[in-house]
Amino acid sequence: METRGIEQMFDFQRLPSDGLILLLLLLYSPVGLCLVLLRIFIGVHVFLVSCALPDSFVRRFIVRVMCSVLGLHVRQNSPRLRDKNTKLYVCNHVTHFDHNIINLLTSCNTPLLEGPPGFLCWARGFMELSSVVGRAELADSLRGYCSAPSAPPLLLFPEEDTTNGRAGLLKFSSWSFSVSDSIQPVALTVKRPLLAVNVPDSSWLAELLWTFFVPFTVYQVRWLLPVIRQDGESHQEFASRVQELLATELGVVSTQITKADKAEHIKRNRHTAPHTTHSNLGARPRTLPQGFLGTSPGAEDPRVTRMVHQVKEVLPDIPLSVITRDLLRTNCVDTTITNLLESVEQYHTEPAEGGTSGPVQPRTSSTHSVMSPATLKPAAKSFGRSPADRHMSLQDRKEALYEYARRRYIEKHGLNMEEES
Repeated sequence: METRGIEQMFDFQRLPSDGLILLLLLLYSPVGLCLVLLRIFIGVHVFLVSCALPDSFVRRFIVRVMCSVLGLHVRQNSPRLRDKNTKLYVCNHVTHFDHNIINLLTSCNTPLLEGPPGFLCWARGFMELSSVVGRAELADSLRGYCSAPSAPPLLLFPEEDTTNGRAGLLKFSSWSFSVSDSIQPVALTVKRPLLAVNVPDSSWLAELLWTFFVPFTVYQVRWLLPVIRQDGESHQEFASRVQELLATELGVVSTQITKADKAEHIKRNRHTAPHTTHSNLGARPRTLPQGFLGTSPGAEDPRVTRMVHQVKEVLPDIPLSVITRDLLRTNCVDTTITNLLESVEQYHTEPAEGGTSGPVQPRTSSTHSVMSPATLKPAAKSFGRSPADRHMSLQDRKEALYEYARRRYIEKHGLNMEEES
């Protein structure tokens, strides 16, 4: 499988980077705010109508027309391919309202996988599953649901999280394909002007308000032929086969990136966001030029400047450009100090402040080694699992700092190692 960069699968900026589009968005903002207020009022009526009418073709038609007023336009291709005997639909995940959109076309239920059950779960159109713990128990419960002849089809999103729908699919979870041996794939694409269709870490309520703000959002639903599990095919192999079919239909790639990988990438992106800029939506962050770091380290970010000074107080002989470069990579003062202490790289020593007054001791070398690796105890490579491990890691770094400070004092005053010891 081709694996495309994870940053291309998500939009971390909701606003456009193009200046012309941004200007159009600014001019449109008063109209958008009026639409939000109007559509909130209409949305309450849509909710009441969907609650009052029984599930039928008439209710779906009325609600679909009212949703078009809210800016949600739903289109479908090949509706005749939908198999009425299939009890499980699987669809790629783009927005928080994908299950509501599919429900406007056909009757189906989507279980709430995360979040507490209750009124909010029911109001958003999810099916509540009580006392279900773990994916194995969830799959058993859903298999029992699908075995009921009168139950509506089940709609699952095996990606388990949203993408921007333009680059690739997250790896499909295998448990979703253990529910039924016959699956109807559904390909979903979402497009809207001016703004991104979703942003990671944004709540469903914020996404709803942005949906009301934009002029319209177009959901395109394409039904694929049902897929049946082959003899001897495992759940994961079945999931991978369906994932490839959907990726081909959508014109994207099928990746091995999981929901956990997305969460980890979002966490890293949140920590590095103050130090980077983005050339376009979902683009790879671009760090500051090295020449700029050498002349004015961290000048664009007061937080980086503060951390640079903290490291400089402990390691005054290390050039500012080296400290800044490591801080931009680690975003942690303690880690940077440890990296510089463990480094065997030779750095040009910076002249000490006030070095022109008073006697100056001759130096035997124009460079200064941070510390000899033979005398330095290795620091912990990862966060300790127990308090004792974390204490030893901290103790090692303290001993390394004390030893380095002692050596600098001896070199500064021209003392001998034997006399000082």
